Amino acid sequence: MAGPALIAVAHGSRDPRSAATISAVVAGLARARPDLAVRLAFLDLNTPSVEQVIDAVAAAGHTEAVVVPLLLGSAFHARVDLPGLLASARARHPRLHVTQADVLGTDTRLVTALRDRVLATGANVADNRLGIAVAAVGSSSPTANRRTHRIGRLLATGTAWRTEVCFATTEPTLPEAVSRLRARGCERVIVAPWFLAPGLLTDRLATAAPDLVHAAPIGSHPLLTEVIASRYAATVLAERIRHAAA
Repeated sequence: MAGPALIAVAHGSRDPRSAATISAVVAGLARARPDLAVRLAFLDLNTPSVEQVIDAVAAAGHTEAVVVPLLLGSAFHARVDLPGLLASARARHPRLHVTQADVLGTDTRLVTALRDRVLATGANVADNRLGIAVAAVGSSSPTANRRTHRIGRLLATGTAWRTEVCFATTEPTLPEAVSRLRARGCERVIVAPWFLAPGLLTDRLATAAPDLVHAAPIGSHPLLTEVIASRYAATVLAERIRHAAA
C-alpha cells in the first residue's frame, strides 16, 4: 500500500440505513483507491469504533494514518470528541502517526451533489416558482447554523430557485421554511436534506412535511467519494510540507 492509511470516521446512527449508506460510500472509495488501506470507523452507536480501527491499523504495521471525519459541520464531534480519541490512540501507539483531516464541510462539490438529488426529483433549474427548503441537522452553535445558510445560496446558484434553510433539531423548522417560501411566491417546494445518509432525522423531516417532495440525501454520490479523497490528499501534502520544513 502507498501512503498513510485512510480512516473515514462517520457519526453513527441507530438507523441501519445510515451505516449501510456510509459503508457503501467507503467501500466505493476503497475500490477507487486500491493503493490505499481504507477503513471505516464510527464515533458512536455503530461498530467498528475509532479505537478498534486505529488499533487494527497499528497492528497491521502501518506507521501513518489520516483520519477523515465524514461530518458536514465542524462542531463538537470534530473539535472535541474525535481529537480526544486520537490523542488516546497516539498514547497507545506511539509509532503510529495519526493526523486528523478537515471535515467535509460546505464543499461546493457536495452542494453540486445535493443539487443533483434535487434535479432527480424532476425539478427544473429554470422554474422560478420552485422553492427549495435546505434542511440540515442544526447545532447549538449559532455560528455553525449561520454557515449552513451558505448552502442555500450555493444551491440556488445558476438556477431560478428560491431557497430557505431550516433545521431538524432547532429553529427555523421545516414548516417555517416552507411558510417563508410560500410567502415569497413559491408554488412548489422540495425538501433538500443536507445529510450524508438517511436516518431518524430525515424521517423526522418527512413526518413534518409529508405532502412535500423530499430529495434523497447525498448518499453514494461520486462527488462525496471525491471530497473524502481530497481531504485525505490535502492532509498528506500538508504533513509532507511540515516534515520537509522541520
